[in-house]
Amino acid sequence: MQKITFLFALFFLAVSCGVKTTQSLLSDGNYDAAIDRSVEALRTKKDSKGKQDYVYMLEEAFAKAKERDLRNIEMMEKEQNQANLKSIFNTYLQLNNRQEKIRPILPLRLLKQGRDASFAFDNYSDQIVKSKNAFAKYLYDNAQVLLKSKNKLDYRKAYDDLAYLENLIPNYKDAKKLMDNALAKGTDYVDVYATNQTDLVIPRMLQEDLLDFKTYGLNDKWTVYHSARQKNIVYDYSLIINFVQIAISPEQIKEREFVKEKQVKDGLKTLLDSRGRPVKDSLGKEIKVDNYKTLRANVYESRQFKSCFVSAKVDYVDLKTNQLVQTFPVTSEYVFENIYSTYKGDRSACDQDYLGYFNKRSVAFPNNEQMIFDTGEDLKAKLKDIIVRNQIRR
Repeated sequence: MQKITFLFALFFLAVSCGVKTTQSLLSDGNYDAAIDRSVEALRTKKDSKGKQDYVYMLEEAFAKAKERDLRNIEMMEKEQNQANLKSIFNTYLQLNNRQEKIRPILPLRLLKQGRDASFAFDNYSDQIVKSKNAFAKYLYDNAQVLLKSKNKLDYRKAYDDLAYLENLIPNYKDAKKLMDNALAKGTDYVDVYATNQTDLVIPRMLQEDLLDFKTYGLNDKWTVYHSARQKNIVYDYSLIINFVQIAISPEQIKEREFVKEKQVKDGLKTLLDSRGRPVKDSLGKEIKVDNYKTLRANVYESRQFKSCFVSAKVDYVDLKTNQLVQTFPVTSEYVFENIYSTYKGDRSACDQDYLGYFNKRSVAFPNNEQMIFDTGEDLKAKLKDIIVRNQIRR
């Protein structure tokens, strides 16, 4: 009984909190939120006494929301400002959607008053179609005006308006063709190339890889990178990768010798006292303890080493003004290292993570061209990061 009483108390507390929250929304003029909460509460057991508060609040919130929306439409229509056409269309949609949200749970009975709750539904289909067409015409006409501009931001605004129009009314006049035009006019085209200011030859594969911007995933709706100039395209910017320095260390082999020791268990031995006599327990038996032995190995280690350091800078040039917009330094280093070892003695004296070196042998050093190319992998990642963080913004 105590559990049942507790559960009922929790239920009524939850209902009470829900009613208070909905009432607060209604009082604050947040009518649609109050409607949503009321409709959700009335989806089940809508005729129970515990749900009556929601019926009253739903009736009131609907009437006030409808009155507010119609008043706003009247005011916007009187202003005769085409910028209001979107709001007028969306408000008619809101009026209709609100009705459709409530319709499935009707009728709703007000028990004390002995009547059904009143919801004055209207047919807004004519107003929706009319305002939709007016808004569509506005989007189309405005896009045509923007496309006559010489500003790329206007072309992009035209594209967005036409995309909205295409979603609103598919295949509206020649909207798709105008969208393609707006996209072409609003796109920034970036010419990408590399220069070599060092005394070393940069591998052709590295240059091609660095300039293959398809692998960067950087092209977006308004920015396209080309590593080879294309006909009939007016480029807006150049992105120049200037190789400033390439330093390659000599091939090095460093050798060292060291001793590793480790103590390991080796059976048991009798515990002796300070006089060398066996120590016995209370039963007279000799006490046994772990016996340890020392493992030892002389290790002869060889370390092959070669490094490559590449320094470059990335320049953004505005081709309209032929001015340097931004410049960023970028450096990268690649290290070739191979460690191999031999030993005399017991290899178990070495740490477990070192044992792999005993299975390795000397290998051929990579040539300079390969070193530069391997450095380019890290350089490409850093270059992409620079471009992503500093993409041209209009």
